[in-house]
Amino acid sequence: MAEAVRSDDQRDPEPFDAVVIGGGVVGTAVLRSLSRSGFRRVALVEAAPDIGAGTSKANTAILHTGFDATPGTLEAALVARGYRLLGDYAAATGIALERTGAVLVAWDDEQLERLPSLHERAEANGYRECRRLSRGEVYGLEPHLGPGVLGGMSVPGEAIIDPWSPVFAFAAEAMRNGAQVMRSLPVLAITSGGPHGSRWAIETPSRVLTTDWLVNAAGLRSDEIDRMIDTATGRGVGGVRSGAFTVTPRRGELIVYDKLARPLVNHIVLPVPSASTKGVLVSPTVFGNVMVGPTAEDITDKDDRSTTAAGVAALVAYARRIIPDLAGEEITATYTGLRAATEHADYQIVVDRERRYACIGGIRSTGLTASLAIAEHVVAEMGAGGERSPGELAPPPRMANLGEATTRRYQTSGCGPIVCHCERVTRSEILEAMAGELPPVDLDGLRRRTRTLAGRCQGFFCLADVTSLFTSSPVRASH
Repeated sequence: MAEAVRSDDQRDPEPFDAVVIGGGVVGTAVLRSLSRSGFRRVALVEAAPDIGAGTSKANTAILHTGFDATPGTLEAALVARGYRLLGDYAAATGIALERTGAVLVAWDDEQLERLPSLHERAEANGYRECRRLSRGEVYGLEPHLGPGVLGGMSVPGEAIIDPWSPVFAFAAEAMRNGAQVMRSLPVLAITSGGPHGSRWAIETPSRVLTTDWLVNAAGLRSDEIDRMIDTATGRGVGGVRSGAFTVTPRRGELIVYDKLARPLVNHIVLPVPSASTKGVLVSPTVFGNVMVGPTAEDITDKDDRSTTAAGVAALVAYARRIIPDLAGEEITATYTGLRAATEHADYQIVVDRERRYACIGGIRSTGLTASLAIAEHVVAEMGAGGERSPGELAPPPRMANLGEATTRRYQTSGCGPIVCHCERVTRSEILEAMAGELPPVDLDGLRRRTRTLAGRCQGFFCLADVTSLFTSSPVRASH
């Protein structure tokens, strides 16, 4: 079994078999699969200071069954496969997951009339556990819903999951199998051909990486990388190949209610989707909160993750209409995720063996669920030569439990003092995160690895202690 390769290696590397651009949940899943394949030298480059710091950190944290996907699409197939793969991986690694189930709620006659077609769609997607619900059955499952429910449908397989830990688990496993992870390394240009017979040369601010295969998992910037590739190879007119796509950031704002609101919601409460949107959901989280969102607004700035007064007000009004008792609960956080929407309804995944280029674009809200299946599909299409022998592979890492449904560290003997009291994060958890294979480079990264600073006071009480631990860490000092 290979030893873990320290991330952010500053040496000028030898040519790689494959380089992944983009350190979100899909990019790290692909890196993991590549590290288990016949490819021996693989790496990931991420423009941001940390992996998982973009769209992957700001999603709805739902493990989707794919019951409502468009039948026959690549997305439908990969979400269904990914649902099983990620569920098994979470169990093997300790990533928090709660199989709460979901309830679709019809509030008017039009929504009620749409339920049979949704049930038929689920059946067409191979999901056969949905069941129509009467008005009384809906209220029996969710007694705090507001007045006006006409009926609904249960989707018992839907689940909530820790959205942060999969990124770190995939990357850690890949590194244990010899992969490299390079952060703060934006791609400036890509050229076709490099030294040592490599196919691609990737220019970054500090070095040039050469590789035989290039995997574009750049999320919001996947269209830009795709155009770089076409320019490098002279495909299409003006560098745009036939069938290309354009990413239009779709801003999704969300609000998070305090943990005292958690008893008000038993399941993921889904709206009946329309032809244009899946709508806003109300859901418990594995961290013990209640989340409402997302909104959907197409914008032009791929870096604009600000929340808006109008968006938050709309979500508050919606939450209070769906579950009136939320009016008496406090909102502890608001955040925005940008989904990589394109003009196409389906995923934009193309593996070009001639150019040795794989493009993974148009991955929206289902990307977390489908991540391992996307990786499996892409690496198989690349012809990476199957998996290595079991003796060569590192076992999956055991992640710190961030969920409330099972035992947390503070509940065990000898856990040491609690530093973040809102989220009950211990000193030992923070130190372990700082000493991990991929230590955080800022407090936001520490939050996503431990939950510290994510609670009701948003760091008002513990920020000084957390900052002291963070800055005094030997690993932090070495960086």
